[in-house]
Amino acid sequence: MKRLALALATLACVLTASPSHAQESPVARQVLPNGLTVLVRENPAVAVVAVSLQVRAGSRYETESSAGITNFLQRAMVRGTTRRSAVQLATSVEDLGGGIDANGEVEAAEIRGHALARNWEALLALVAEVALQPALPPDEIEKERRLILGQIRTRADAPFSSSLDSLLRDLYGANPYGLNQIGLKASIERLTREELLAHYRAIYQPDRMVLAVSGDVDRRAVMKTAERLFGRMARTGPGPQVAQPVPEPTGERKVVTRPAQQAQILVGYLAPGLTDPLYPAVRMLSAVLGGGMAGRLFTELRDRQGLAYSTQAISAPRVGPTFLVAYIGTAPASAAAAEAGMLREIERMRAAPVSGDELARAKAFIKGQLVMDRRTNARQAWYLAFFETIGAGWDFPDRYARALESVTVEDVGRAAERYLTRPTIFVLQPAARR
Repeated sequence: MKRLALALATLACVLTASPSHAQESPVARQVLPNGLTVLVRENPAVAVVAVSLQVRAGSRYETESSAGITNFLQRAMVRGTTRRSAVQLATSVEDLGGGIDANGEVEAAEIRGHALARNWEALLALVAEVALQPALPPDEIEKERRLILGQIRTRADAPFSSSLDSLLRDLYGANPYGLNQIGLKASIERLTREELLAHYRAIYQPDRMVLAVSGDVDRRAVMKTAERLFGRMARTGPGPQVAQPVPEPTGERKVVTRPAQQAQILVGYLAPGLTDPLYPAVRMLSAVLGGGMAGRLFTELRDRQGLAYSTQAISAPRVGPTFLVAYIGTAPASAAAAEAGMLREIERMRAAPVSGDELARAKAFIKGQLVMDRRTNARQAWYLAFFETIGAGWDFPDRYARALESVTVEDVGRAAERYLTRPTIFVLQPAARR
């Protein structure tokens, strides 16, 4: 969740405009005849290579009964192919000086690998083998099922993550954005191998897939190898479009009492999706409110009033409606004062204009996150594949960075006025000790 939230925090401008390039693009892009997109970023600075194969699938497309199926499938796929067992697959990639892993998230599912650059072709072949020849051995499926159920229990036992999950369900209602990507206990316990296979056949279609490679490689050689490995996949027509329920925030305040050391208070709002013109301003609003130690929540509630152990604003962009959540962890005795203080600071975002200094700091904060998160070939490959997969285009983060500069104080004010209304509140109150 954190990794994906940090990466997704880079999304923020309208998706239509495309930059002009005065020089050769640093990224080569080719769409194979079957619809699969290949992206290659040459980076000779380090003798390593990273591969990200992403598919347009994830919890956004799931239901209560299938919650977590994409992540479950991805995890099972790296547990063996029709040619290699789980151990043989792990040994083969380790011989290349790297590793292979996979998971499903909200908007996309990924198979990723890394290796020494001289072994790029063998790495790409192993990634293709996992994607195109998964064995889904029954015993390995059961091992992965147990691991995922353990993750679900751990998440439910963690005060912050369980509180956030509860708030998002209240914010999104029946919309699948309210589901966590690892799934629900009931669905993971029930899902069968046949259902995983059916889901594999439905989502692993070439026109839903993007392959990105970043590292010390030759783009022409990579393109040729990618076409050889993936070009035989049959092109399919577009799948059925499933209408998703409109998010319906409860706008209510819910209090849950359970064993915990701290009180957890979350105040949530729905915010615009990626194509909304106010989206960049909402990202600025989130950073001014709770982005780092300079955010209003931190300086007022933690530094000045001493009401918070931790506090922040969370915004994880989506293709559809995203959310903006203000959070504070505090001592049980301070819960009422902390909640009142947080609501005052949110209202102040609507009533008091953001200063020029605050806006400048927010811009630097978000752009710094973007730069820091793209330092490695693995993250570069992820960014390329992810943004292309969701329809934004591989160069979207760079367009986003430019769009940040055009956000004004007035834009942030309009975003606050429009979206910071009718909060949905979740309070975790520690149970009294006996």
